[in-house]
Amino acid sequence: MKAHDAKKIKNVVLLGHAGSGKTTLAEAMLFEAGAISRRGTVEDQNTVSDFHELERARGNSIFSSLMNIQWKDNKINILDTPGYDDFVGEVISSMSIADTGVIVLNAQNGVEVGTELIWEYTQSFKLPTLFVVNQVDNEKSDFVNTVDQAKERFGANVVVVQYPYEQGENFNAIIDVLKMVMYKFPPDGGKPEKLPIPDEEKAKADQLHNDLVEAVAVNDESLMELYFDKGELSEEEMAQGMKASMINHDIFPVFCCSSKRNMGSGRVMGFIRDIAPAAVDMPPATRMSGKTLSCDPNGDKCLFVFKTASETNLGNISFFKVHSGTIQSGDDLTNSVTKGSERLNQIFVINGKKRDQVNKLVAGDIGITVKLKGSPTNSTLHEKNAPYRIAPIEFPSPRIQVAVDTDNKNDMEKLVQALTQLQAEDPTLILEQSKELKQMLLYGQGELHLSMARWKVENQYKVKFDMVKPKVAFRETIQKAIKTSYRHKKQSGGAGQFGEVHLLVEPYYEGMPIPQGLTVRKDPEIFELEWGGKFVFYNCIVGGSIDAKYMSAIQKGILERMEDGPLTGSYVRDIRVSVYDGKMHAVDSNDMAFKIAAAQAFKQAFKEAKPKLLEPIHLVEILVSGDAMGDVIADLNTRRAMIMGMEASGHYQKITAKVPLMELYKYSSILRSLSQGAAKHSQKFAEFAAVPADIQQKLVNAHQATQEA
Repeated sequence: MKAHDAKKIKNVVLLGHAGSGKTTLAEAMLFEAGAISRRGTVEDQNTVSDFHELERARGNSIFSSLMNIQWKDNKINILDTPGYDDFVGEVISSMSIADTGVIVLNAQNGVEVGTELIWEYTQSFKLPTLFVVNQVDNEKSDFVNTVDQAKERFGANVVVVQYPYEQGENFNAIIDVLKMVMYKFPPDGGKPEKLPIPDEEKAKADQLHNDLVEAVAVNDESLMELYFDKGELSEEEMAQGMKASMINHDIFPVFCCSSKRNMGSGRVMGFIRDIAPAAVDMPPATRMSGKTLSCDPNGDKCLFVFKTASETNLGNISFFKVHSGTIQSGDDLTNSVTKGSERLNQIFVINGKKRDQVNKLVAGDIGITVKLKGSPTNSTLHEKNAPYRIAPIEFPSPRIQVAVDTDNKNDMEKLVQALTQLQAEDPTLILEQSKELKQMLLYGQGELHLSMARWKVENQYKVKFDMVKPKVAFRETIQKAIKTSYRHKKQSGGAGQFGEVHLLVEPYYEGMPIPQGLTVRKDPEIFELEWGGKFVFYNCIVGGSIDAKYMSAIQKGILERMEDGPLTGSYVRDIRVSVYDGKMHAVDSNDMAFKIAAAQAFKQAFKEAKPKLLEPIHLVEILVSGDAMGDVIADLNTRRAMIMGMEASGHYQKITAKVPLMELYKYSSILRSLSQGAAKHSQKFAEFAAVPADIQQKLVNAHQATQEA
């Protein structure tokens, strides 16, 4: 397979809510281009892109798939992405290297909640975007309403290029207001017949054509002058203006099709070929240094790994985009971070799981290689004398966590290895050994995401494990000041241990006055605790009752005790301790004695100082359809949520609430059930707040029972 002209390589990513028909559209595009001899279907589990057995069993995309077609003299790389936001990592990695986004809308359902999330990412990536209203052959399709919703949510720059002559079961023709022609399809779809626009549609088509021309011209002064002079723009002028407008996010063209009946996909590919930007047309890639790297086939060799997968018999598969230069099989490149050398023994282009070996790929193209030694997702490989590093993809924070464990403790090492491999493939999956909770935690985007991880571990790595509710990282503190003392004395023949401390233990807050009634010798030592909050320490010893050399041991004893709070064993925060008296022994006093005395004195004071438990509160944002809003709010009220606000967001409602983390376990699945899939949520840590007294007592009792057991 020959290397293509960089100007004729188009990288498009198919985006959209689950069920919008992205995979079926990809299948139609492959068929129209002659890449496959017959079209598969999702129902028959034989499509090119959804080839993983888990995808075929579920009937929807879970992983992004890379395909390529030859369309006339262009190469179009197609990335088909999942629709569920549980798999947003697959979507983001594909968007990061695409040059055009194709958002597929379901003509029955309009702009769905998953599309809202995708739109936000297209804006952050500044990705040129077009819309394809799919399934216009469905009896419940409503093209006009779908376009109106898109304009309402995404702005007036959403402009119609095509509309169905007749939608529903009789759909077989598209009116194109850019070409000003009607395409009529045969019953089995495929290549359409070009016909004049029917008389009854002329006025509507003329108006939409003028709207399109004005939308293109208004963003380019030279085109605007031509438009005023001639009252029209040529096809070449329109193509030039539309490409520039798409790159600048000044226009978002709308097409329509029935991908299931193969009506309209060819026209979408024609637009991608003629107008959609290639990588060389796009702004240069951003480097970590703040400089940029132009897409130049004659430049220094540089590629970026945007995705990693693995196969049992093959090992790691690295998906990459060539950002500069022309790479060839056998090239030795350098990892920009590790400085290690990587040899590209083989280079492939793929269609789903079918690989074709090639000798070289030019800047702007996408391919895969195998068995890289140490270059995971987000790695940049470059020539030794041209140390470029492309800015990494920023993946979203996790929204759900579970604790993982095995019945057979001997399998734990295998489990960790398997999950570590999955984490390398999917950066939105995070494995952590929590020192605080004493659990192995697995973080993901939702229950579906974690279920996929579990399936892969159990089926590919043959390790069975449990996912259980994780403990909550509470914090402990106090509400009043207490004076206390403790003497540690131990005699066991020869030198013993002796240390006595007198402490003032207080709740700490910013701006509080110095300890009252005590002599403060110097400014306090302030410890920023790694788990949040502060520990402030005053030395108020006068008269030499405790040598200064023992102060660090006293601090250490208190800090160690703060890692295991008396209420629930949680970390302690926001405490001020003043050492104001004590005793020592000339022979028996040592660091250990004062460390133990301080720890015991602190524990004793803590229990008398009205201890309280703090729980993590998360700020939750929910985007939900109006129909399900009441059920969602009612459910939030059962979770001790504090509703912070409700406002319209397009044709959805956005609910903002503060919710205790302990009430959010499995929330993504519950929300999906409550809204019938028409909702999404995000959450992030907001603050710690006091646990209600009744719940605190239950938690304390449970901890004590565990300790006794």
